[in-house]
Amino acid sequence: MNNDNGLKKHNGKHIPHRKKHICRTEHAVVQVQDDRTGMDIETLKRAFFDNLYYIQAKDRGWATAHDYYMALAYTVRDRLLHRWLKTVEQTHFQKDVKVVCYLSAEYLIGRQLGKNLTNVGLHEQARQVVQESGFDLYDLMEQEDEPGLGNGGLGRLAACFLDSLSTLDIPAIGYGIRYEYGIFQQVIRDGAQVEVPDRWLRFGNPWEIPRPDYTMEVKFGGHTEAFTDEHGRYQVRWIPERTVLGTPYDIPMVGYNTNTVNTLRLWSAKASDEFNLQIFNSGDFINAVADKVFSENITKVLYPNDNNYQGRELRLQQQYFFVSCSLQDIIRNYLQHNDNFDYFSNKFALQINDTHPAIGIAELMRLLVDEHQLAWDKAWDITQKTFGFTNHTLLSEALERWSLSLFGRLLPRHLEMIFEINQRFLDQVLTKYPGDNEKVARLSLIEEGAEKRVRMAHLACVGSHAINGVAELHTELLKNELFRDFYELFPEKFSNKTNGVTPRRWILVANPKLALLITNKIGKGWIKNLEELKQLEAFVDDQEFRTNWRQIKQENKQDLAEYILQTTGIHVDANSLFDIQVKRLHEYKRQHLNLLHVITLYNYIKQNPHADVVPRTVIFAGKAAPGYVMAKLIIRLINSVADVVNNDPDIGDRLKVVFLANYNVALAQRIYPAADLSEQISTAGKEASGTSNMKFAMNGALTIGTLDGANVEIRDRVAALVPQSSEGGLPCAESTGGGQPCGRDTGDRVGHENFFLFGLTAEQVSQIKTQGYRPWNYINSNLQLKQAVDQIASGYFSKGDSNLFKPLVESLKNRDDYLLFADYQSYIECQQRVSEAYRNQENWLLMSIFNAARTGYFSSDRTIREYAQDIWHVKSVPITLEDAQQENAAINIEAQPAQSY
Repeated sequence: MNNDNGLKKHNGKHIPHRKKHICRTEHAVVQVQDDRTGMDIETLKRAFFDNLYYIQAKDRGWATAHDYYMALAYTVRDRLLHRWLKTVEQTHFQKDVKVVCYLSAEYLIGRQLGKNLTNVGLHEQARQVVQESGFDLYDLMEQEDEPGLGNGGLGRLAACFLDSLSTLDIPAIGYGIRYEYGIFQQVIRDGAQVEVPDRWLRFGNPWEIPRPDYTMEVKFGGHTEAFTDEHGRYQVRWIPERTVLGTPYDIPMVGYNTNTVNTLRLWSAKASDEFNLQIFNSGDFINAVADKVFSENITKVLYPNDNNYQGRELRLQQQYFFVSCSLQDIIRNYLQHNDNFDYFSNKFALQINDTHPAIGIAELMRLLVDEHQLAWDKAWDITQKTFGFTNHTLLSEALERWSLSLFGRLLPRHLEMIFEINQRFLDQVLTKYPGDNEKVARLSLIEEGAEKRVRMAHLACVGSHAINGVAELHTELLKNELFRDFYELFPEKFSNKTNGVTPRRWILVANPKLALLITNKIGKGWIKNLEELKQLEAFVDDQEFRTNWRQIKQENKQDLAEYILQTTGIHVDANSLFDIQVKRLHEYKRQHLNLLHVITLYNYIKQNPHADVVPRTVIFAGKAAPGYVMAKLIIRLINSVADVVNNDPDIGDRLKVVFLANYNVALAQRIYPAADLSEQISTAGKEASGTSNMKFAMNGALTIGTLDGANVEIRDRVAALVPQSSEGGLPCAESTGGGQPCGRDTGDRVGHENFFLFGLTAEQVSQIKTQGYRPWNYINSNLQLKQAVDQIASGYFSKGDSNLFKPLVESLKNRDDYLLFADYQSYIECQQRVSEAYRNQENWLLMSIFNAARTGYFSSDRTIREYAQDIWHVKSVPITLEDAQQENAAINIEAQPAQSY
């Protein structure tokens, strides 16, 4: 009798038998797939209802739609676990391969069910299983609460990178924070943004696995003590005021059509002493849980408002907490294979995603020097060889600086380490530039002034072996302006890695109809090699293909129009031009320039009621930081203008304005496929890259934009800083008259014929600022602009309240920091060209196809390959599964006589 209690041994450990169903026939054994890993419909159906019953504890009569979603999610997760363990434990760990560690404060990973079904090839099977159970798969997918673990492009880029790393079989782990409340839920009340807590964990997260056995201890506050150890070496001991525990939660990141499943490890803060029974019994119930409250606040919410001291303190705590946990975890993994640190930089590549994790450089030095007793020079060599730094901003105010008082109070040992790093670095600077005290001051990690501050971007530049920008123009501006002194000192560190986005999320999942049309024409190869979209150009003269392309776009627009009606009550014409700007609210992104065009167009229709105007629906979406007063005022203005325009009977359906609340990944997936026109209108030289421009273009939208960020590379392969005429973007006037269709023979980018260009170049912006910019000159010389600004100021759009938008108006009139007025006329004229181009629907359709066909370069797969080759020096490690599910076989038939058991 078998007495192993259902367990079998593997490498000395007991593991549960897998449940398999075996059918016997006269001539063969028919083995049905494992209920945990099987991919056929019948196996999925059994697993689906088992999970509903045994995990959700519901039978079909009592289960809610959310219960069914959870059951399906667990069913899919089961099919990832085997690949996950094979990837991380049985391949990457056992082979001791080099691993990329991506450190990011944000990960906007979006809903996972649809993406995971697509990437493992289970979408159709799941649809059938759910349909046979009386549900619609789409409805179940809508039940998933989206993890709001990011604020915008930074977090979404990190998510795209994780998708590409797994798809390319590159060993990687993403490190971040498991915010209990993510980016706030945005509600619009009386036209204003109201922030509501994002309770994304209220029903639990079926995709995560808690790992309490890997909990790390993180110190805060206190003081340091110097001493001499038994070997006569100078040492420093950090005596913290308090300690916090970091518990990791792992989420599988599955690649497309591959067995690789990498890990996203998110840290949650817990108190080292959550509950003090003695204090509680004394009657002081609040202080009995004080440590618990302090600790858990660290990972309570994404980006606390830092307009006050407490908010800044909490943000620094967050950054140090997740970085310290992550570095301790990395060292723990390393020491399982090694007894010294000689090969550390050969085994791990650590990438800093903007300045938030830059404290990691000082923390790794502390761990190596204080905890593992390495000599300073050796520890510094390891640190520099291990870290790479990606900069994502050109705004100097966005480069984090921490006051010495705050930094020293929270992280006293790290401040000492930074002082030492700085002194050694400045000694090198003075050796190369003797007597140049101004350069020394500019390069110093410490910013002088009334309140001295630690410059985190400077720390990242000094402590990393590689520094990269995220678009050609951005990188040139880093080298020539923002980090000019560092570039002169370390030119070999700098490179460009233009951002990209994953086509799996942004075409395959977001726009399945278009994905199917593309696949039917050129096959599936484009999904992993986006450059293959170029083959679509061969079909631009195929009338059936063009008809299908137009129909898909129209259906996507109709779907979005219905969503707008359901969520806002605004009826929009799906045949109108869908003019869309969706992104984080910021003055440099210039949503208010878009709004000035809306007001100008509104005034034109009012003054010319019988004018033949191309109907236009202008759609905005995006969140403003809770403490960013001007950005929130712009949202209020958008909704105020919308209220006037949408209710004016003289306007009708010729112009509608819509603000869609609570912009997130799920909403983005509705919006991008429906767009006709993509607004990328930031002040030239301010946007690092942008990625919405890429997502819109992939889905066949045309771009109106400045020569900023990645717009330059989307439009053409022309060098980023070469001045170009704003007359580019003229929508193929020759073709509208029956001549040669636009977009042909322009190389491997969209082409200037298929891009609506306006505005100043970065160089011209700099020149105007240097010469002395006077906004009033533009207002006084342009009647349309003056009328629009006066209407806002007078209360025309705010029910007579002339004070409501006064701060915004005064800011524009007196400073106009982002040159709206300077670019206004060029923008208005360019929008007129857009309208004329849209009249010729056949020509617009061609431009739409060319836009999508020429976005192959902007896949995050290409970006990751460049990082892997140039910065990380890592290689793909394909994962092989030994059992039959690797072939996704429905059943295995062993051609052998049946046996009795």
